[in-house]
Amino acid sequence: MDLSGQTSSFGQSSVNGMKMAADEINKAGGVNGRQVELVIEDDQGRPEQAATVVTKLVNQDRVHAILGEVASSNSLAAAPIAQQAKIPMISPSSTNPKVTAVGDYIFRVCFIDPFQGDVMAKFAANTLKAKTAAILLDVNSDYSRGLTQFFEASFTGLGGQVIQKQSYTQTDRDFSGQLTAIRSAKPDVIFIPGYYGQVGVIAKQAKQLGITAPLLGADGWDAPQLWELGGDALNGAFMANHYSIDDPAPAIQKFVTDYKGRYNGLAPDAIAALGYDSLKVLADAIGRAGTTDAAKLRDAIAQTSNLSSVTGNITINAERNAVKPAVVLELQNGKFVYKETIKPEGAAAVSL
Repeated sequence: MDLSGQTSSFGQSSVNGMKMAADEINKAGGVNGRQVELVIEDDQGRPEQAATVVTKLVNQDRVHAILGEVASSNSLAAAPIAQQAKIPMISPSSTNPKVTAVGDYIFRVCFIDPFQGDVMAKFAANTLKAKTAAILLDVNSDYSRGLTQFFEASFTGLGGQVIQKQSYTQTDRDFSGQLTAIRSAKPDVIFIPGYYGQVGVIAKQAKQLGITAPLLGADGWDAPQLWELGGDALNGAFMANHYSIDDPAPAIQKFVTDYKGRYNGLAPDAIAALGYDSLKVLADAIGRAGTTDAAKLRDAIAQTSNLSSVTGNITINAERNAVKPAVVLELQNGKFVYKETIKPEGAAAVSL
């Protein structure tokens, strides 16, 4: 996990969720009578370091499975090593389709970018009635490029038009040139498929330039630091995410309450929930396999079906991806407010 880099909020939230799940599992007797032990390594958010860390986990620590990474570029660097070693790897929240395509030992418990991009395109076209869109993407990010591709294909397929496209890199801090070009195009919405560290700054600079078009994003926005960076400039923006903290379902509210109690009142973001769910999926598979033998464990993970979890019931499909709905959240005064649920495979949206 990235515990000290550009996207360290993701790593910290994931590990928080995993630690809570591990403690719950161990207090209930463990899995097949054995306790779960977490071996945690920091890859600093760098793909080359992710590869180094996974090599250590496989060769020195002799782990039975790997949970990680969050950022797709880091997972894509780590996955070939896990695949070659035949050690099951479950990403909690890497959404780029290429991650699980690496091989049959690579899984995820989140939805993927073709769905997430489609969700936001449908929301823009159907709910916001947008006819035109601009896109501002992180050109070096597999995650951002993938979301751009899928949003654009879906939005144009729904009759919309992408009238401006600009790019940046994760180290940029000044986006005024790109935003000025977008402002001149006067789009109905602006899709920003990036990570919170840049999105918060972009939102603030967009407001300073007088841009009023709604900003749209995805799960990479989900971090407390987003509000610290963007403040009220984020009001009226929308994002796709994996769950809503306000969902009244008893299992979700228990998770939220337990997490806040454990982490000094900190609310669990979706990344924490997915970290929690990833270990629960792994533990369930070990239990069903009756062993940590790699091949049998791999098969058990692949057979996960309708497993109740915080972020929606999880079924792993033939491509080793989780089939589950997404929620659209509206950003208002430091909160992510539930707007609607959009289900996969063309199921109808549910609005609140």
